[in-house]
Amino acid sequence: MTLNTAQQQAVSHADGPLLILAGAGAGKTRVIVERIAALIRGGVAPQKILAVTFTNKAAKEMHERIDTRLRSEQALSPFEVPAARPFIGTFHALCLHIIKSFHRTLGLPKRFTIYDRSDSLRAVRDAIKDSGFDPKQLEPRRVLSAISREKGNDVTLEAYSARAQSFGEQAIAEVWERYTATLKKEHALDFDDILCTALRLLRTSPEVLTHFRHAWSHFHVDEYQDTNRVQYELITLLAAGTRNIAVVGDVDQNIYSWRGASIEHILRFEEEYPDTAVVTLTENYRSTKTILAAANQAIEKNIRRREKVLVTKNADGEHIHLGGFADEHGEARFIASEAARKIRAGESPDAIAVLYRANFQSRVLEEAFLRADVPYQVLGTRFFERAEVKDALAYLKAALNPASLADLTRAIQTPSRGIGKVSLAKLAAGGIDALSGMQREKAAAFYRILDRIRAAAERDLPSAVIKLVIESSGLSTLYESGDHEDAERLENLRELVSVAQKYDDRGPDGIDLLIEEAVLQSEQDELSVSEQLKRRGVKLMTIHAAKGLEFDTVFIAGLEEGLFPHERDGEEGDSEEERRLFYVALTRARARAYLTYAITRRIFGSVTASVPSEFIMEIDPALTDVVGTDERGDRLETIHI
Repeated sequence: MTLNTAQQQAVSHADGPLLILAGAGAGKTRVIVERIAALIRGGVAPQKILAVTFTNKAAKEMHERIDTRLRSEQALSPFEVPAARPFIGTFHALCLHIIKSFHRTLGLPKRFTIYDRSDSLRAVRDAIKDSGFDPKQLEPRRVLSAISREKGNDVTLEAYSARAQSFGEQAIAEVWERYTATLKKEHALDFDDILCTALRLLRTSPEVLTHFRHAWSHFHVDEYQDTNRVQYELITLLAAGTRNIAVVGDVDQNIYSWRGASIEHILRFEEEYPDTAVVTLTENYRSTKTILAAANQAIEKNIRRREKVLVTKNADGEHIHLGGFADEHGEARFIASEAARKIRAGESPDAIAVLYRANFQSRVLEEAFLRADVPYQVLGTRFFERAEVKDALAYLKAALNPASLADLTRAIQTPSRGIGKVSLAKLAAGGIDALSGMQREKAAAFYRILDRIRAAAERDLPSAVIKLVIESSGLSTLYESGDHEDAERLENLRELVSVAQKYDDRGPDGIDLLIEEAVLQSEQDELSVSEQLKRRGVKLMTIHAAKGLEFDTVFIAGLEEGLFPHERDGEEGDSEEERRLFYVALTRARARAYLTYAITRRIFGSVTASVPSEFIMEIDPALTDVVGTDERGDRLETIHI
């Protein structure tokens, strides 16, 4: 497929700031890949090029496509890896690279610990208790979210403490201080610290900033509309040397303000760089004309956006299918039966998705899919979040960083070694010398296991190290003679060995790269290929998790006022973000879209009456038809709009 005129403009722009406004399905990844290839053909060394995005999945796809281009351009075989390659990764991967390159400057060991979400929740919960607060009143998740939001907005603990006035703010400041002390004690950084620490290093060390400004000359940022303040400051600082910065994004797909993403960064890009070249990609290669017409009608009502209308050379396609039902059970039955009908007609289950605004909606949908005997997969629990996988990695991380109390505590308790809470507290406070008798012998045996793992990590391939962890820890023995669930846990541990094999050719850094992959997974970073093949089925997920994905058939469930658009706290811009979320959901569909709603829905134990979402009401009736059949093929009661 040749590049269209707008894509060619973006690819051929070599130097200076570039803003690429890329509509949904407009081929933005291809443009980035072709642009990088063009820079290399023009004489820019591959290693001087940086490209950052938001998910490991997107970074991996970009890496593979650029490697393929480099092989062809350098006349390499399909099995040869180019000697020099661009740096392509997520913001977190970029910041880890910066931190690890100068970890001594920061006073961090080379193998510091990275807290995942559950580690942070545990530490915040402990900090709340140590501060004398009740975790039932000062909810740990809310406190962690508040801390994360402030860090993402480039606010330090000192600045937050100085401005804290209410009791709640002062309580959060005290908990934050204790949480920070825990991280420091364990030589650990959490997700937000990875970004903040890298930015602080660049700001405070002219030597480090100069090093990385010389390292890269051309910068690319994908999904620029999703950057928070720290990410924005970081890339602005790095690119200030050459000003060769190309950002790609879509104002209409900004749906992460609750994570700190600021739409202002892309809206103000031309103010920051007055000599910016602007290219707008509006040709959609994914969806039908009908789907795009409905999406354009929905998003044009937003005010805070750049004007653009998606167009396509694809066929008109099917009407937008509307279904209204008496309650959520009728809605779920219809979706499951319609998915079953599509599958019987030859459509792959993996090409079908059910999207919803809130996680609680998945329960009734799952029940309907089970009754209809339709294979499905709920996207949410990721491979590296599974307890047995986290247990195995805890042994590895505790071996490499003995100061990591979180990993030490997790590992020593699974399998159980008869070391109680009192002994654990003594061990944490004073080491093995604080114990006596049988407890000391048990702890010593545990530390010998960690010593074996540490030694193996220094000399063996990552896959061999993981095999040793599974065997020497006792995890394999724990699960090998259990029930079906234990058998599945053992399979997941074996799958971890397969994941580790990807890094067997990376030398001494392989084990560190495996750990980084484990802790930096996002909602869209799914299991390894072999695991996905074992769990084929219709995909059930939130709309936020579906961003960046596409399917032949998409059901958007729960389109009711108060649910979608969701009732939020009334902050400015909330209603526009809900509309952007609907736009994202609709543009996931390649061939057909179903919009469904229920007149009554049970939420938090109470039955609530609803009216259809304004998003449905605003679609031109000429683009829609009304549907609704049950699993027997009989017509269901359908509420006409």
